[in-house]
Amino acid sequence: MSYLDPRAGQSAGDETTVPAWHAGEDAQTSQLPLVPTPTTEQKPGKRRAGGRAGRNLPAAIGVGVGLILVVLASLVIWPDAFLGVIAVASAVGVYEMVRALRASGADAPLIPLVAGSLLMVGLAWYDGPDALLLGLLVTIAASVIWRIADGAAAFRRDLVASVMISIYVPFLLSFGVLLQLPDAGEDGRWRVLCTLLAVVLSDTGGYAVGVFFGKHKMAPSISPGKTWEGFAGSVLSAAIGSSLLLYYLLEIPFYWGLVFGAVLSMVAVAGDLAESMLKRDLGVKDMSNLLPGHGGLMDRLDSILFAVPTAYLLFALIGANT
Repeated sequence: MSYLDPRAGQSAGDETTVPAWHAGEDAQTSQLPLVPTPTTEQKPGKRRAGGRAGRNLPAAIGVGVGLILVVLASLVIWPDAFLGVIAVASAVGVYEMVRALRASGADAPLIPLVAGSLLMVGLAWYDGPDALLLGLLVTIAASVIWRIADGAAAFRRDLVASVMISIYVPFLLSFGVLLQLPDAGEDGRWRVLCTLLAVVLSDTGGYAVGVFFGKHKMAPSISPGKTWEGFAGSVLSAAIGSSLLLYYLLEIPFYWGLVFGAVLSMVAVAGDLAESMLKRDLGVKDMSNLLPGHGGLMDRLDSILFAVPTAYLLFALIGANT
């Protein structure tokens, strides 16, 4: 709606609908106050929930808090349940990706990819990174065999989609399991928590700084809302917050915490931009409508997927140098 243009919402060539105060009406009608009128593009109440772009803000907050509580409970109260959280998130993420890529004509086989995602999570928990890599190879091989059984049409396109999904979702997400291996003891849960909080700090700091100081667009063709000022806020927030978290929870020196947070923030932003670019290519706004006010689960995992394996490598580097 518009408070300035009485023809807001009409197409450029629409000459049939004229506002009540348009020149040529009688004098009494022409004195009507200029009040906002609903258009076909935006009806009254569409933004009543308070979210940007029509999102339901109360639902978004409720779902977000619920997801955070589930993860915290699995880490602090019952650590073994975190394996189940990763397994469910991986399977749902694969499902959303398969459905989304079908819009481009790629028909990745759902059953072997979901089964392979569960296999990768289990193997990572059971025997570490080597087993995780084996699970990835088995998943790709199963997808190839399954796809061959359906015929040779578009085999290459579907194979590329299957490989991309296998790596992008279950393989990267399974590094969350490696961060919390059973032999890591108490440190395992804190490593996962520090990683997730670094991503949260990055998102929150970037949003706050971007809203108040953002002027220079970072990637307008991919994510119009991101600015370089917001990116600086993301890196700074994650670096400072992570230095405190790693020091007090894991007794890691402050300078390593600064490096940890800064690097995780950069890869988290890269992950966010990567999924935004993918969604633009597919012509979709969200990966699904599974989570009210959020879209799909993959819309919440985009930053985490790149951050988790990076955190695993950084903790290995820190451990070797402290």
